[in-house]
Amino acid sequence: MSIYALLTLVFIISSTAGLWKLFEKAGHKGWFILIPLYNFYIWLKIIKKPLWWFIFILTPFINVFMIFLMIAEILKCYQKYGLIQQAVGVIVPFIYLPIVGFSKKSTYVDPKDRPVIVKSAIREWADAIIFAVVAATIIRTFFIEAYTIPTSSMEKSLLIGDFLFVSKISYGPKIPNTPLSFPFTHNTMPFSKTMKSYLEWIKLPFYRFPGLTTVKNYDVVVFNYPDGDTTTLEYNSSRSYYEMCRFEGRDNVWQKYHVVSRPVDKRENFIKRCIGIGGDKLQIIDGVVYINDKQAPIPINSQFNYIVKTNGQPINPKILDKMDITEMGNSVNPDEFIMTLTDESSLKLKTFSNILSINKNIAPKGYWDPRLFPFDSIYKWNVDNYGPILIPKAGTTIPINMQNISIYSRIINAYELNDLQIKDNKIYINGKEANSYTFKMNYYWMMGDNRHNSADSRYWGFVPEDHIVGKAVFVWLSLDNNKSFFSKIRWNKMFRVIK
Repeated sequence: MSIYALLTLVFIISSTAGLWKLFEKAGHKGWFILIPLYNFYIWLKIIKKPLWWFIFILTPFINVFMIFLMIAEILKCYQKYGLIQQAVGVIVPFIYLPIVGFSKKSTYVDPKDRPVIVKSAIREWADAIIFAVVAATIIRTFFIEAYTIPTSSMEKSLLIGDFLFVSKISYGPKIPNTPLSFPFTHNTMPFSKTMKSYLEWIKLPFYRFPGLTTVKNYDVVVFNYPDGDTTTLEYNSSRSYYEMCRFEGRDNVWQKYHVVSRPVDKRENFIKRCIGIGGDKLQIIDGVVYINDKQAPIPINSQFNYIVKTNGQPINPKILDKMDITEMGNSVNPDEFIMTLTDESSLKLKTFSNILSINKNIAPKGYWDPRLFPFDSIYKWNVDNYGPILIPKAGTTIPINMQNISIYSRIINAYELNDLQIKDNKIYINGKEANSYTFKMNYYWMMGDNRHNSADSRYWGFVPEDHIVGKAVFVWLSLDNNKSFFSKIRWNKMFRVIK
């Protein structure tokens, strides 16, 4: 049993033991805490709250706030009125509830017999703000978090300006690597692009609590950017530091830019569709993805770049706006354009009298794009003709040699923290010559639905399981940044489940 699994068990047992004693001191059987739903009924009786609270107790995500509130209320029944006392009870109930429950000095006081405590307006606001910050931090760390879509890599499945909820409990929440950080920030302080929002005095190893499911093929997933362990403050995740070093030279990059390193949980958040999971073989042939030699389902709203040839008559911009065609590339010549289209919009556009032809802009097989992972001329791959490549699975052993080490070197060295050296055309791992390697983690292959305009696994490789943040589940608001006032709201794109 891992240390975190043991701590989880201790958390559950200790919190339950504390509530057991608090129930007994309030005149109820302690073992009632073990009965699902009935335990909340007894709890509400103890704190003298109405039964309609059950509506919120049974409502997902809201119920977490309710449990925090009920912990604070039951502590008041044992004369724990202080803000710090209640905050400690909410943050570490597995410690504080047993202390109160097993203390001989703590006695139950019925809420109607409690003294009225008069608080100043400042104290009331301070209590409310601190409690809200604590509760919200726990919620966004372990249950659900709000995100926005900043780029077009998932168009038209997800749009720039979509506001969505990401479930941490779907795949299981992670323990933060850097628990000391400023609330409601990611890696920099508010109004600053350079000041870190976290301290690395305490660094915790990776652990994921059990989730409702595991990452599946074609899930839409939020994850920490794998190439973001090192980045520049000037470009952040918009340009890969490693790509900059390959094309500009490492020394030049360090002279021109401010280079920083970041722990896993503070790397930029990306959102893509999981195309392949550990153990899958992936290949792209003429823009079509194959998983284990079978064609993968094409997302309904996925987009590709097309070469559109006209008879010289321009395309009406109002038509493009009506068809929601928002991305236009450079003109090939005065009569040809590169346009980013869904299959549906390409078929509609083809019916226009001024359109002579529409063809996908597919890179030919054998053409090598040096920007693509694994950045090795042995593999003549491009965005449309890629692989085959095996996605690593935990516990699987593969042969490694000078032909395939470029594919797996970053996993061995950066993600699984081994000392990898290559000397005289021989591979050494932790000082020993190696011709095979056994993976410690599962890995995933992520791609954007906007296939020709997405910086994804084709550009930086595998996503380790310790980088997975959560599952994108629901869009609650969608704003068009190119419009103003109420016209910014995309009413037909709100309140939709992400598929």
